[in-house]
This record gives sequence, structure tokens and C-alpha cells, in this order.
Amino acid sequence: MGDSYGRVAKKLRIQVTDRCNYSCDFCMPLHPEWLNRSEILTFEEITRTARLLATMGVERIRLSGGEPLVRQDVEKLVRLLADIRGIKNVSITTNGPMLKKMAGRLRENGLAGVTVSLHSLKPDRYEAITGARDMLPRVLDGMEEARRVGLALKVNCVVRRGDNEDELLDFARLARDWNVTVRFIEYMPFDGRRLWDADRVLSGAEIMGRVQAVYRLSPVARERGATASTYKFADGSAGEVGTVTSMTQPFCGSCDRIRLTADGKMVPCLFSMEEYDVKSLLRGGARDEEIANYIRRCFWLKFEGVESLLRQNATFKHVRPMNTIGG
Repeated sequence: MGDSYGRVAKKLRIQVTDRCNYSCDFCMPLHPEWLNRSEILTFEEITRTARLLATMGVERIRLSGGEPLVRQDVEKLVRLLADIRGIKNVSITTNGPMLKKMAGRLRENGLAGVTVSLHSLKPDRYEAITGARDMLPRVLDGMEEARRVGLALKVNCVVRRGDNEDELLDFARLARDWNVTVRFIEYMPFDGRRLWDADRVLSGAEIMGRVQAVYRLSPVARERGATASTYKFADGSAGEVGTVTSMTQPFCGSCDRIRLTADGKMVPCLFSMEEYDVKSLLRGGARDEEIANYIRRCFWLKFEGVESLLRQNATFKHVRPMNTIGG
């Protein structure tokens, strides 16, 4: 399944819910309006769509939200997706406090990896960013449990100038001490409260410059379609650090992702407002072939990407709250 720019879909990101137990200001609106539960795709509808995409070449699935672990029985969905022929990997992105009690069940049902969104290691600042009180210890415990049960563990940290940039070296030490990959993500215009400002974007180059001032790093070969530029520690220490440079050095030319929202919209590009209604076909009696052909047409229309906006020196504006699409 290819688009008009020659990109081929290999990865599917599924938003299983728009609801969240956090209220991070760079994601959630101050007063979110949740989807009606009847609007949200069932596990069977999600699985049917994923199975069709697998026949078209999709190999990897990531579940997101909102917070995906608040979706009841989400481990059952993991099993349904992991059993699809052609799917090689199912992973999840979570804020982490529910992970300790669920990591084992998720692993038993076929989950391969977990990425924890962790934007500060300072309890007071963590609470200020997320709106979640006394949760940081629970998140760290959940990460420990994920490692214990054999899940591949990564950490995502959204970096904002004037906010948490003084913790870059703390996160680099976390990568070394925990033997995990920490990915620093440039601040993007998906904040629910429309606070995004280009002046608060700390570029990936500046981030890595600060880390490299203390640690010598060696680049890791980048897989086609990867979102992060990743580095190992040159002294042989465990762990890796990387950057996701969506705003300053986007990777649109090799993007191989397509997204399915909780309410059944197919979204070929995170930075585009174009959405295509698959749910109406799923619930309207359409045959698999009809749905597959519709998805192919949707993906063919995929936006060139944020790279084209940079070439035009376009001014970036708020796109949508991140909780409405799942990242």
C-alpha cells in the first residue's frame, strides 16, 4: 500500500481511546470532551481493520490513547492483534502508572514492547506537567515490572525550552542506569491548550549537543521509517539516547505510518487534518475488499508532510490536541 510520494505503509498506530488519567498541558485540552462510547471502535472492528492492513503489508502495530491502559480488557485486544498473520510486533505507549499491575498480562497476551511517556524525573515538576499527583514512583515501579517480565522498554520525553531542558543529563543517566532507550521529542503543535510556541522548541541538535558535552556518543544506523536518530554511549555503557526531530529535521520522506483513531478515522499523516471515515464502512455492511480499497485510496492521498511546510517557510500553528489522534 503506497502513497503518491512512493512511501509504503509498514506501521499502524491505533488509538484505542481518547480518554486519559492525566492532563498533560502539551496534549490534553483543559476541559476535554470525550467521545461517546458508542462512537469508539470495538475490539472486533479494530482487529478487522488491522487484519486488512496486514494483507497490504503492515507489519508492526502500536497502541496509544489518550491512555491505552484505561481501555477495559486492552490485553485481549493485544492478543487479537498479535495473532494476525503478518503482524510481527505489537507494542504500546503509556504514561505508566497502571503498568505494574498490567505488564505481566500484556506480555502473556503477546505484547512485545512498551514506551513510557516520562517528561520529568522531579516529582514536583512531573506533577505540574501531568496534573498527576504522587504518580512518578508508580511509573518507575511500572517500568521495573515491564523489564522484569521481558517487555522491551523505551522512554519518551517531550522537551520544552524553559521547562524541563535542565533534565537532559538526568535522562541520559537514566538510559545508562536502566539500559533503556530514551528519546527526546521536540515540542510539537498538538497541545490541547494551544500553548505551543516555536520559541519553546528545543531542537534535536541542541539537545544532543548538551548531552554530548558530557557523554561521547556514537550514532546507531537508522532504519528506514524510524522516527528517532539514536546514539550509543561511546564508552560501552548500556542504554541509548535519541531525538525525534519532527519540527527541525522531519523524516517525512521515509514515513511508513498510518493511524486509526478511536472513533474509526484513518489518518495518513499526523500533521494533516485529513481524516477518512472507515467506521461507517465497518458498521455499514461493507465487504473486506471494499474497505481495503477505500483504505488504499486514503493512503494514496497522504500529505507530503511537515518537510514541505519547512520548504515553504510556513508558520506552524496548532494542529489538534494529541489525545484526539494518539501520536
